[in-house]
Amino acid sequence: MNLIDIPSILEELKITAHNPAWSTGLNWATGDGETSKTIVSPVDGKTIATASFASAGDYDHVVKTAQQAFKTWRLVPAPKRGEIVRQIGEELRAKKKALGALVSYEMGKSLQEGYGEVQEMIDICDFAVGLSRQLYGLTMHSERSRHRMYEQYHPLGIVGIISAFNFPVAVWSWNAALAWVCGDVCIWKPSEKTPLTAIACQKIAAQVFEKNGIAEGVSCLIIGDRTIGELMSNDTRVPLVSATGSTRMGKAVGAAVGQRLGRSLLELGGNNSIIISEHADLNMALPGVVFGAVGTAGQRCTTTRRLIIHESVYEAFKTKLANAYTQLRFGNPLDETNHVGPLIDKDAVQQYLNAIEKAKSEGATIVVEGGVLAGNGFESGCYVKPAIFEAENHYEIVQHETFAPILYIMKYKNIEEAIELQNGVPQGLSSAIMTTHLREAEKFLSHGGSDCGIANVNIGTSGAEIGGAFGGEKETGGGRESGSDAWKVYMRRQTNTINYGDDLPLAQGIKFDL
Repeated sequence: MNLIDIPSILEELKITAHNPAWSTGLNWATGDGETSKTIVSPVDGKTIATASFASAGDYDHVVKTAQQAFKTWRLVPAPKRGEIVRQIGEELRAKKKALGALVSYEMGKSLQEGYGEVQEMIDICDFAVGLSRQLYGLTMHSERSRHRMYEQYHPLGIVGIISAFNFPVAVWSWNAALAWVCGDVCIWKPSEKTPLTAIACQKIAAQVFEKNGIAEGVSCLIIGDRTIGELMSNDTRVPLVSATGSTRMGKAVGAAVGQRLGRSLLELGGNNSIIISEHADLNMALPGVVFGAVGTAGQRCTTTRRLIIHESVYEAFKTKLANAYTQLRFGNPLDETNHVGPLIDKDAVQQYLNAIEKAKSEGATIVVEGGVLAGNGFESGCYVKPAIFEAENHYEIVQHETFAPILYIMKYKNIEEAIELQNGVPQGLSSAIMTTHLREAEKFLSHGGSDCGIANVNIGTSGAEIGGAFGGEKETGGGRESGSDAWKVYMRRQTNTINYGDDLPLAQGIKFDL
């Protein structure tokens, strides 16, 4: 069942039948790479396109083009750069439905989430427009007479962006919109599983840059496998690599970039929990937990994977949760009445099944049984049922992030124990507590509370807004993207001292008379 005319969507977004490998502007080249990948939708198992992968030679061409573009783009005044990003945001608004539908069909998330992802791109463009007039430095008083000191920020150069399949366009925009207003140019390597949405976004951005008389290379796209990511990570011409994905991938990127003393911005795995307090409003908590656990079929870095419930409300909330799961509707995510779409591919399904077997072998108890869905509407083989297990926090499988809709629930006696359980995993991305008790909430947010980069009260672990910096601690990588002062990572800081006096005194009162 196709509820949206996907061929018409591809035509509207100007995605043609040729095999793209890389783009530094509006013109595509197939490159000399010999590797290609068939892009299959997890929604219905149908082939959407075949994409050729770029070669090392293609990559080098893209980097050289970006280097040349940086020489002129950095000289464009920041507010004018912001105006161009504003126009990109307007183009995204005009194509929100088409692009959102393609996100949904290519990746498998619900249509509403597809639209929401495009809205995130629009929002970050709006944020970046304001930011283009607020790239502030600091002034400070010098200890030397007739001296002025200040700090200013300069663009870095090329920003390499490695994005993941689960948010095929939004995370790119978090980086690109800010990098562009900061004066940087971008090279984007999207997930090889979802290149078509990336092609659509590249075309939208490239058309706007061309219309404003900006030379190609400010926005570049290169499609390939991990080989391209490795080239980028080891390339001294790319001062910053922003990578989103698994902790395993992030460690490899971080090591490679660190070896050459470059900068890396890492957004890696999450193992997020919600604490359900004895003082929680259970009816309000329920939708936050269910969406956090099953939204995007559990394929968010902010997915709720652990539920830590006070012993006094444990049975009551477990019953509510199990009943809620019986009301979930599965199927084509382009049908807005469905709650849960497919996993990205059959490899993800196998990882889901492996995790279930591992949980059982470690002693976890089934609350809601999972399994692969089959039959009419599930022909792709990528649809699974969300599962719930009673488990212990120390189980190996609970300590591990499984990118699928599996939720582990456990009891606690007091808030100190709950926070210890929450923090007792290697990852540190998102966390939440459901409580109406002020002291509990403040304890959760205070020093000694949640050790995550995101800590929420009375909302779930998913659904970050672009106004705040997004990222996590520990094995989540420590990076921050999107709002707040995350822009500073895309720039280099410079301290300036100006002597407008008639002599040259040294700092710290040092004398050096000739």
